[in-house]
Parts: sequence; C-alpha cells; structure tokens
Amino acid sequence: MTIETANIDNAISGPLKGGSHEPTFAGVMSFMRRRLTKDLNGADVAVWGIPFDGATSNRPGARFGPAAIRRASAIFDGDPQYPSNEDPFAKLAVIDCGDCFFEYEKIAEAPVHIEAQARQIVEAGVHLVTLGGDHFVTLPLLRAHRGVHGPLALVQFDAHQDTWPDDGAKMSHGTFVTRAVAEGLIDPARSIQIGVRTVAPDDFGIEILDMDQCEALGPSGIAARVRQRAGPGPCYLTFDIDCLDPAFAPGTGTPVAGGLTSREALAVVRRLVELDWRGMDIVEVSPPYDHADITAIAASTVVQVYLQMLAARRHA
Repeated sequence: MTIETANIDNAISGPLKGGSHEPTFAGVMSFMRRRLTKDLNGADVAVWGIPFDGATSNRPGARFGPAAIRRASAIFDGDPQYPSNEDPFAKLAVIDCGDCFFEYEKIAEAPVHIEAQARQIVEAGVHLVTLGGDHFVTLPLLRAHRGVHGPLALVQFDAHQDTWPDDGAKMSHGTFVTRAVAEGLIDPARSIQIGVRTVAPDDFGIEILDMDQCEALGPSGIAARVRQRAGPGPCYLTFDIDCLDPAFAPGTGTPVAGGLTSREALAVVRRLVELDWRGMDIVEVSPPYDHADITAIAASTVVQVYLQMLAARRHA
C-alpha cells in the first residue's frame, strides 16, 4: 500500500523537470526539491555535497554545509526565480546526487574518493554543482574536471588567495590554488580572484581584484574584468562564502571583515552568464557559526543564480 499525497516529497517522487510547490517548511529535503537520486540518466546537472572539513585551519563545521545549504534552498521552492522570472527547471533537468562518501577515519583518503566520484558525474556529461565542505575540496574537483575539459579558467570569489606554500603532502584549504597551478589544473593567465582582502606569498600570475578595486569597479566593472580575463575557454567557478563580509556570512571558518555584500556578489555572478561554465562549487559554509541561516541562504542563492545562468545559456 502506498500513501497518496498531494504533491509532497518532490525529492523522492517528483519529475526531473519542473518546479515543486510543496510547503517550504515540510517534506524530504534536497537542493531546491530536486529529485534525490544517484541515477544520472536524463540529468543535465547534478547537485552534490561534500561534507568535509578536515583541512580547515580555523573554525571547523563546514562538514555540515551541504545540509544547511539544502535546507535554506527550500525557500525558492516553486517560485519564478529572480532575476530571470523563469523556472530554470522547466528547461534544465537537475538532480540532487546526495553526498560524497568517504570514511571519516581515513581522512587522507578523502581526496581520492572525492575525485573518483566527481569524475563519474563529469565523465557522464552531467554538469556538476558541488556544495562544500571546506575549500580543500576544490582541488580534487578540479582534478576531475581537468581530466574531461582540460585546464580551466578559475573564477574564485574569496577573501583569501589560497596560495600558501605546499610541498605536495599538505591537506589545507589555504593551498588548493598552489597545488592546482603546480598540477596544471587551471590556466593562471585566464584565472581571477575577486574580493581578496588578505595577503599571501604568491599570486602565480592570477589576476587579483582586492576589495579596494572591487569597491572602485562596482558589480558591472568587476564582471567586465572577469569576462575579459577568462575569455571564451572553459571556466570553473569556486565561491568561498567568506568573500562576503561577515555581516552577510557569519557562518564560515575564516571570516574577514570588509568584504562584498550579498547583493554585490550576486550582481557580479549573474553578469557572467556568457562564460563557458563547466562546473562550480560553493564552500566554507559552517552552520555552527551561522545565525538565522544567513550564510546558508546566501550560499543557496549563489547556486540558484548559477542554475539560472546554465538554463539561460543552454537554451539561448
């Protein structure tokens, strides 16, 4: 016997396309109520979580990020999305692929599992959107994407450059860019970092838009610089939530005052629709330090805007 309900638990029984209209405070949780499945058949995009914070240098808790972002995303359920005023799922088949599995007791093996599982999704031709997790997870994600798409332009929203020295043996969220450059995963000449307001020993030729420059340029000017830098080749977006000022993202491991507002960051992201996106991640959401889901709401909105861009680009 199956209990009959009226349009509830879209994450289990809903179609691949089309929005859900169940109450935002009820039902089985997935990102924006997308079908929760490991079956990639028919999917254009897979939203996937990596509950890992073993490389955090300051405040832990980002392992709880994927669950918090999913919970916050329910507020978008069933509504036309801003600013497109359209349902991206009318055209784009998006699934929630659950979370990456690794044994927490064997933390050194986590990067191998992350890369292998991500590669399965990317090699299947499904666009991967990842919910972190601390920023170290971007390294194995880039490895998986580089194997399919070649070197990528890294578009990084971050308070930090993450270019600290790395001898190849470290597991740190502050060295993933160093390793990505050394391994040829990204093209520094096409890469750019936005919102930086800390100092690191090297930039590896990556363009940096620090907060003084961001303030002077404004969202339109920042987006123009990003488009010019990245050019027409394949791009990867990594959005560290600490690029936002702590007033807008208190729930993060390494907060730095003086950052972008949520409005400014979202205004930049949605102006990047013409870039050739091959994947993205949102990282460093740490719910134990959040208040009223402020940080999780900001993070889920970044992903929602990104999905709108994919829908617009694919069907332009």
